Amino acid sequence: MKKAINVNTKLSDGREISLETGKLAKQADGSVVLTMGKTMILATVVAKDEAKENVNFLPLSVDYQEKFASAGKIPGGFLKREGRLSDHEVLICRLVDRVLRPLFPSDYHADTQVMLSLISADADALPDALAALAASAALTLSDIPFNGPIAEARVVKCDDDYIVNPTPKQIENSTLNLMVGASSDNISMVEGESSEVSENEIIEALKVAHDAIKSMCDMQLKLLKQIGGNKKREYFHEDSDLNLLEDIKTKTFDKIYKVASKGISDKMMRAEAFNDIRDKYLEEYKDDEGFNEHLFKKYFHDVEKDAIRKSVLDSKKRLDGRKLNEIRPIWSEIDYLPNAHGSSIFTRGETQSLTSVTLGTKLDEQMIDGAMNSGYNKFMLHYNFPGFSTGEVRPNRGAGRREIGHGNLALRALKNMLPSEEDNPYTIRIVSDILESNGSSSMATVCAGSLALMDAGIKIKKPVSGIAMGMISDSDSGKYAILSDILGDEDHLGDMDFKITGTIDGITACQMDIKIDGLSYDVLAEALNQAKEGRHHILSEMVKTIDKPRKDLKPHTPRSYKMSIAKDMIGAVIGPGGKIIQEIQRESGATVLVEEVDEKGIVNIFSSNQEDMDNAVERVKAIVALPEVGETYVGKVKTIKDFGAFIEFMPGKDGLLHISEIKWERVESMDGVLEEGEEIKVKLTEIDRRTGKYRLSRKALLPKPTQED
Repeated sequence: MKKAINVNTKLSDGREISLETGKLAKQADGSVVLTMGKTMILATVVAKDEAKENVNFLPLSVDYQEKFASAGKIPGGFLKREGRLSDHEVLICRLVDRVLRPLFPSDYHADTQVMLSLISADADALPDALAALAASAALTLSDIPFNGPIAEARVVKCDDDYIVNPTPKQIENSTLNLMVGASSDNISMVEGESSEVSENEIIEALKVAHDAIKSMCDMQLKLLKQIGGNKKREYFHEDSDLNLLEDIKTKTFDKIYKVASKGISDKMMRAEAFNDIRDKYLEEYKDDEGFNEHLFKKYFHDVEKDAIRKSVLDSKKRLDGRKLNEIRPIWSEIDYLPNAHGSSIFTRGETQSLTSVTLGTKLDEQMIDGAMNSGYNKFMLHYNFPGFSTGEVRPNRGAGRREIGHGNLALRALKNMLPSEEDNPYTIRIVSDILESNGSSSMATVCAGSLALMDAGIKIKKPVSGIAMGMISDSDSGKYAILSDILGDEDHLGDMDFKITGTIDGITACQMDIKIDGLSYDVLAEALNQAKEGRHHILSEMVKTIDKPRKDLKPHTPRSYKMSIAKDMIGAVIGPGGKIIQEIQRESGATVLVEEVDEKGIVNIFSSNQEDMDNAVERVKAIVALPEVGETYVGKVKTIKDFGAFIEFMPGKDGLLHISEIKWERVESMDGVLEEGEEIKVKLTEIDRRTGKYRLSRKALLPKPTQED
């Protein structure tokens, strides 16, 4: 067996990360096993030698999967095997893809697959912060063209300390949680959430993460050196025709520049103007059989991008005529859907979200069954992006990776502003349907979600808004322009896509993709501060529609009541085989849920009808109420015996009314004295300390006869 080669590095707190190659998956183009604690990730990469015909992009697929055996678990369901990727796994795939993709050569177009398998799991060494490091190491050791290495690190802030790759407990106690992807020289990806932190805290966290990433990149280069280096494969995936490129530039650059400088606000009209330039150029070559239309599309796109960027840098005006920091017109509306528990429309420019909020019970919680994650989730946000939102014909195949990622960003933006579990008994589902899209639909989802939650009467701590920032720069001249509230076109042609969400007091989530090298912290700080101005403007527009949650839920929203009971009373409320609780639900019409939490019983009662709610609450309270000696009760005769009768004087509690306690006069027989089902008043006279049995008296409530009587 060939001996494996290992290298390692240590985090600032002494924990160790190691990379191993040469033992597993040796037929892949590159393979590495990453280990931290008991967490192990197998990363493999394979690429085809040739690109498909007329492909001018990188067909990169990144798949991350957590094997259930890694955590000593067997999958749920009928198949009992790993299936399609969970949303959690898809989000990790996106984190890795976003930091890897920009580092492949722009002219490399061969199908490339990165596979990451969690083969051993350690709850205190979370794999999502290690997956990109493993992938980068496999690519670095392979002969696939890759301008790495890179790595990712999670950094959290606990009190005043910044911690790299923290434990779940440290994450839980943090106010800032960022995932950062970078090379030794440049940060390229950021994603995370926070509890209303400042812009300076974000910058400081990025610096701490980048310092840790540098050592991870050095470790990969050390491993590469130990295996003797490698020679990257030669490839030729693009034809070129410099004469065609120069001709396109000569005949179209100035025309595109002129259209871009006009500031046409309508997306369709602007596209028609650019398409007209393209079509007129093509008209000249319609009879030229040797004309390479595939190359033309690539070159025209590049010339168009350069002309638009130059126009923005020269004029400091946007494609749609706005100033660099100007936000598009905003309008919003709430309570648009009459039967939803909460709803809103949020429109900014040509981007629009119709969002609904649905409130459910504990029975509606989402069950999570994963290798590393299991339990229940009571807050869900789903983002839908149909083809018609951009005027396209596109089949509906369910949520893709982009939709899962955008929905997760909006969820992270809002979740820290939700009321605590004690104040919110509901399962909450937000659904954002994007009806129009021209940039920043995920941020429109954040704004619409905040409005819809307030419309539903959920007592969120503060409203949240979001904004997408962009940047265009020229390394030769040093010019740059930071753009607030970017259009779809600006996202495509820009050097940065930076999404920031927050309240009036601080940042709640962020996501950044940087497409250029050498972005300074000063420029990043400038972008963050410009984003702050934009967020506050958007909030000022939102609060014109609704500035705080409704005082009450809507009439058709399920009401809730939560009460705590003694642990030993849980069985009494549920009853044998669930008999009592089923009876309460059947007769009251309410939904009653009982669970044990922290050595006590928690009863949640839900109903859309207040009368049904009161009925159920009264019945539960009656069951858990403690009998008191000396108190009078109205009871029902359950059974009659020779020596007396058993009376149900409280729900589920029977006591003996002895024949001698029925009345003052002597009763010789029970015949005809009482009837089953009859209601009578009784007094609780004794609770036997040894057996817990109850003794009742009826005569104690009757006047005592005098001697004469």
